[in-house]
Amino acid sequence: MRKIDKIPTPKIDVSKREVPYIGIDPGASGGLAMLHGDHACAIKMPQTEKDIWDWMANVAHLGPVAVIEKVSAMPGQGVTSMFTFGKGYGSLRMALIGNGIPFEEVTPQKWQKALGLGGRAASGSKTAFKNHLKGKAQQYFPKLKVTLATSDALLLAVYCKKLHGGKE
Repeated sequence: MRKIDKIPTPKIDVSKREVPYIGIDPGASGGLAMLHGDHACAIKMPQTEKDIWDWMANVAHLGPVAVIEKVSAMPGQGVTSMFTFGKGYGSLRMALIGNGIPFEEVTPQKWQKALGLGGRAASGSKTAFKNHLKGKAQQYFPKLKVTLATSDALLLAVYCKKLHGGKE
């Protein structure tokens, strides 16, 4: 297994034997996040399938569990963009499967409700809702630089931890 430097992973104390929790917000504007004990790491979605594979391979030996946001075609989305998105989604699933990381797919509505984040309708616009989610992620991780690209992935990792019995 090749260790890569350009995609950060959190500092890990393997002696603690804590389960790492991964949250995946698919798509070019999404991200990857991992919680392990008191440490958190979040990155914008890597540009290449190889970088995604390497990130997963670097954490697979820790025995993580993951959730990936289950999404579908959106009205008005073009055929080319939907094909590109589907290809990326499949690559993420294959990186998880190939590295032996168990995962569950979860709809945005389900994980957002479980974390008490309210619905998009209450926020008004899509932009306002995304900023609301970013703010909530920043509250969970005040020492981490949370961006629009990483906020959903971080919240998905929190949901994964909650789903698998970890304390928030």
